[in-house]
Amino acid sequence: MDRAELAIDVLPAAERLLGCVLEADTPDGAVAVRLVEVEAYRGADDAASHSHRGRTPRNAVMFGPPGHLYVYFVYGMHFCANVSCLSDGEPGAVLFRAGEVLTDPGVARVRRPTARSDAELARGPARLASLLGLARDDDGADLTDPASRVRLLAAPRVPSSSIRRGPRVGVAAAAELPWRFWIDGSRAVSPYRAGGKRSRRRTG
Repeated sequence: MDRAELAIDVLPAAERLLGCVLEADTPDGAVAVRLVEVEAYRGADDAASHSHRGRTPRNAVMFGPPGHLYVYFVYGMHFCANVSCLSDGEPGAVLFRAGEVLTDPGVARVRRPTARSDAELARGPARLASLLGLARDDDGADLTDPASRVRLLAAPRVPSSSIRRGPRVGVAAAAELPWRFWIDGSRAVSPYRAGGKRSRRRTG
């Protein structure tokens, strides 16, 4: 994917990412998913964003340049993955929430043996990251580099008539913002869950 396509505000970037392909080389073989659900997180004006209070060693990738993988650990159990957006120095990222598996389902099943259906293989950000083997060591990877272990591939834009948007999942801060985008009709889209006491952490 061309880096320039991500050097824009997180909202149009989120819509552009729908339908694009995220692929990774894993010990079990290559795995690729078509992105069907994403969430946008901006900087100082977004209380749900990791970058809301400024730059730290943990969130540095969010500050650019665009097109890099931002990986964080949540609840002491799971990794979640984002791609940095906006111009270099401006904090923002889009969380990869769900995808449809495009590669060998047998490999995907080896990597996600507890999935009850193909739709659940990459439904939810933690499952998607697990399927692709994304962890903190991948933080900062250049998704626009063809030689990278993890790559983001452009695809034709999803028609606006097929895109839906609504509140982000599981956040308490800025929960009213309709910054989650998904492809209508995809079985891999995760169910909506409102934020609560457990979700006071910022998520992207």
